[in-house]
Amino acid sequence: MIRRFGTPPDPRQSYRRRPGAYALLPLDGHLLLTLQDDPGPDLQLPGGGIDPGESPLAALHREVREETGWRIAAPRRVGAFRRFAYMPEYDLWAEKICLIYIARPVRPMGPPSEPGHTALFLRPEEAAQRLGNAGDRHFAARLVRGMI
Repeated sequence: MIRRFGTPPDPRQSYRRRPGAYALLPLDGHLLLTLQDDPGPDLQLPGGGIDPGESPLAALHREVREETGWRIAAPRRVGAFRRFAYMPEYDLWAEKICLIYIARPVRPMGPPSEPGHTALFLRPEEAAQRLGNAGDRHFAARLVRGMI
């Protein structure tokens, strides 16, 4: 069973399984993160949904580039978690299956192409406290403690 973070599922609600790939991106003592402005400010590990027919690694590269403008190298999976959430941009109740990777940001290619996203760097200790969901915070804290 994959560890769950956040609120438990509502037994009266139907959820659609939504796999996604997300990355811890350490560089020079900081983590590259994305701030999503809409539907409200939310600090996140860069990443997102895996499209039908797409591999998790291809999705990871695409999503990091769209949300931060950076290219990455050497991704390695370090864990997974799930959470149940409403996704207003899709009008969807989802069971998000979050595959977590660590990778190296290698080159900024320009600004994020995904509207409403801003790339920023924070110290890992600060990220572990400020990330918008408990699963992201858990993996950032593991990085801080040297467990990744």
